[in-house]
Amino acid sequence: MRIRLASIMFRPLVSATLLMLAACAPAPIYKPAPGAVAAAPYQVAQSPEQFASKQVIWGGRIVGVTNLADHSEVEILAYPLDKSQRPQANDSGNGRFIAVMPGYVESLDYPPGGLITVNGQLNGSRAGKVGQADYVFPLVQVNQSHVWTADEMNKGKNNVHFGVGVGVGIR
Repeated sequence: MRIRLASIMFRPLVSATLLMLAACAPAPIYKPAPGAVAAAPYQVAQSPEQFASKQVIWGGRIVGVTNLADHSEVEILAYPLDKSQRPQANDSGNGRFIAVMPGYVESLDYPPGGLITVNGQLNGSRAGKVGQADYVFPLVQVNQSHVWTADEMNKGKNNVHFGVGVGVGIR
């Protein structure tokens, strides 16, 4: 009887805790288009014609910005996105791609090493180099982009840790 009573009392507590933790995660910033590509950039680079004109939501770490006469190009090392569409930079890279943006992009607003998420349409590919290696870059015609701040990257992350022993946490 005691075990059953404890079980009945414990279930709502677990459910409430899980609900509170789930409520902390920010919502995705872009709504995926119907038929959007779920493939990673390295997969698209292998057969770009198969993915022509498809919508993507990709993100990663900014490698660099090139400003041209009528548009700017941001080279990005792709990472998987979490449920809030934040790049998970602790994962291994998923290839590289070039985000093509209309007009001039201020390189200080898109700093090398910054984390970014873009929403756009695949528009072919281009051969290039990463160091001395030949590389095929998928091109994404960007509709929207978001450069993540450190505070945004930490929002919704669980700061509660369970364990046995003694510890000190300083922030």
